[in-house]
Amino acid sequence: MSLQIYGLTKIYGSQKAVDDVSFSIGEGEIVGFLGPNGAGKSTTMKIATGYLPPTSGKVIVSGYDVSEKPMEVKKIIGYLPEHNPLYLDMFVHEYLGFIGHIYHLPRHQIKPRIREVVAMCGLTLEQNKIIGSLSKGYRQRVGLAQALLHNPEVLILDEPTSGLDPNQIVEIRKLIKAISQNKTVIFSTHIMQEVQALCDRVIVINKGKIVADDLVVNLINNKEQNPVIVVEFKNPVLVEELAALSGVEKVIPEGKSFRIFSKPEIDVRQELFRYATEKNNSLLNLKQEENSMEEIFRSLTTPLA
Repeated sequence: MSLQIYGLTKIYGSQKAVDDVSFSIGEGEIVGFLGPNGAGKSTTMKIATGYLPPTSGKVIVSGYDVSEKPMEVKKIIGYLPEHNPLYLDMFVHEYLGFIGHIYHLPRHQIKPRIREVVAMCGLTLEQNKIIGSLSKGYRQRVGLAQALLHNPEVLILDEPTSGLDPNQIVEIRKLIKAISQNKTVIFSTHIMQEVQALCDRVIVINKGKIVADDLVVNLINNKEQNPVIVVEFKNPVLVEELAALSGVEKVIPEGKSFRIFSKPEIDVRQELFRYATEKNNSLLNLKQEENSMEEIFRSLTTPLA
């Protein structure tokens, strides 16, 4: 395994940002690391790169303990943080040359490698520009180029497509897919379509704890996954009344509509019709949603009503 995390915990004061997290990722795997804001994704990634120390637990990267051999880990890991830090007054090629020297790449290899990653990340026309003049999307590409420059074994990407337009997102997805054949890749994102397009496996974290770790196909085809009904009534209704209906597990208001999560293998549509009749309230819309990563994410990370 290229990345192994054992019992990882990070505490800030009285708050557990990461709570006894464990998982392993092998070579050639692209794993989506999902969770709502504040769930512990970025903290876990920062600990895995040696940027933050853990409170307890350990991270092993290609056989090296991050706490004991941080410099060895940094040599074999590529990291694109969430808030992509760049030297804005440097030219793109100048900055990448600076990064090459930091990684102690042989002097004769730096320029050829820069040309390679510049082309790979779609920066050929931008390489002679000052980074501060670039759009957010192109700055994100520069961050990805620096993460790839030293040809790392493990890539840790915190929202790598943030700020990119739809065409750029497709290009970066293709790049990540291509480079993953001989690398371990873990990336966080809030774009569920990205997960289904790129990943075979996802890990979902919520409130510092792992709540799911499985193949995407298994999660989507899970027959025990709570069915979701989207319903809209003509007149206002109380969430508490919907949540009290037989077979309902969770209710999420969304504007004028409600997303009803029923208990596994239970169809609550009859109950909703009965409720509408009793309340003399018309149903304007009622449909059952197909299972998707978005629905799975919501069901795993949204508290009960």
